[in-house]
Amino acid sequence: MFHSIFLWIKSDFKSNPIRFGLELLAWSISIGCAVVMAATVPNPPFMVLYPTWITGCIIYAGCSYSRRSFGMLANYILLVAIDSIALIRMIL
Repeated sequence: MFHSIFLWIKSDFKSNPIRFGLELLAWSISIGCAVVMAATVPNPPFMVLYPTWITGCIIYAGCSYSRRSFGMLANYILLVAIDSIALIRMIL
């Protein structure tokens, strides 16, 4: 099982190394935001987390478009919209 997953990852990298790198970056942003959120509850630094999270979602949306994955693209566009509204509400 792990061998087939490794081969799939290797194939994904070979098919589009830039997208692969961007997806790793977005994944790192996502995990980083989750760790910071968990470590700082009940008062997380939303003014830092929201723009960072939104940036990661925009990267994921671009990668989803590149993959021609409508479901993932729709998901990340919706997350960007929801979290952008929340950020704007916090600023105002």
